[in-house]
Amino acid sequence: MEKIVKISFCGNDICVVTDSGKEYRKALEFFPTLKDATPTQREHYQINRFGDAIRWAEIDEDIHITSLTDGGQPTPNAVAEAFNKFPFLNVSEFARSLGIHKSLLSKYIYGTKKPSEKREKEILDALREFGRQLASI
Repeated sequence: MEKIVKISFCGNDICVVTDSGKEYRKALEFFPTLKDATPTQREHYQINRFGDAIRWAEIDEDIHITSLTDGGQPTPNAVAEAFNKFPFLNVSEFARSLGIHKSLLSKYIYGTKKPSEKREKEILDALREFGRQLASI
């Protein structure tokens, strides 16, 4: 297995160079905790002793090399569409109200993880209820 030797951030991507000279790039949307981190927090990482994973202790984020090499691309979904229409919604608070972690909801919003039909309905129903409550003010 290739080993990570260098990490950098290129625009909205994380860029990793391996000991074989290959470079892998992946959009930060795939790693919401890292995307939300400050540039200083992003620079405080450690490559593990096997060279196959990166750890950011301060923000409690871990990325394995396979997360960078799998080639996945964001895919649209109804949750992503809803939050893109209303970017001012507080993702952290909305996730908390549903009892799910912000990073999971962020992955749905960025299209890097597809919610199950049940979860998608739960999120959309909660957004609709939020809208009804706003409309009653």
